[in-house]
Amino acid sequence: MTLPSVVDMPFPPRPDNLIAQARDGDPDALTRVYTEHARALIALAFRLTGSRADAEDVLHDVFLGLPEALAHYEERGSFGSWLKRVTVRVALTRMRSQTRFREVELEESITAPTRHDTTDLERVQRAIRALSPALRAVFVLREIEDYSHAEIAAMLGISARASAVRLHRAIRILRETLGELR
Repeated sequence: MTLPSVVDMPFPPRPDNLIAQARDGDPDALTRVYTEHARALIALAFRLTGSRADAEDVLHDVFLGLPEALAHYEERGSFGSWLKRVTVRVALTRMRSQTRFREVELEESITAPTRHDTTDLERVQRAIRALSPALRAVFVLREIEDYSHAEIAAMLGISARASAVRLHRAIRILRETLGELR
């Protein structure tokens, strides 16, 4: 029995080739990017939007527009970080449009958990979702995603000082809302 030579073995595309292939709309390359990054991106979108349905829509929009967005990708820094910034922009755009139309999810209004059947984690998650979109975005990006205030400022189109002020307000509101977790 002979083993295949190294030359005959298929190698996964190098990241720069993968990006070029995805930029060209190659379905296999887009599938690979999705497989590698979707979990982190949907988690980020959920934290920003506070809704599973909205997070899924954000992820769909990110990957639908990915070949076009990749035309602007300069291949500096981490590709995953760039994808997260794209996801943040798409999520914020969605949140702004919903604020204009004041959308309310039927499921959330019907199934609001009672105080007795929630865990501390659920209380914290609900409190974060209850923050205004501007405060929630800064809180999630700084405290959960660990972006600097300068990076947040660039993503949101605000100053680093405004980012710090929004974070302070978000933390104050969360402390007031949650009190002491028991």
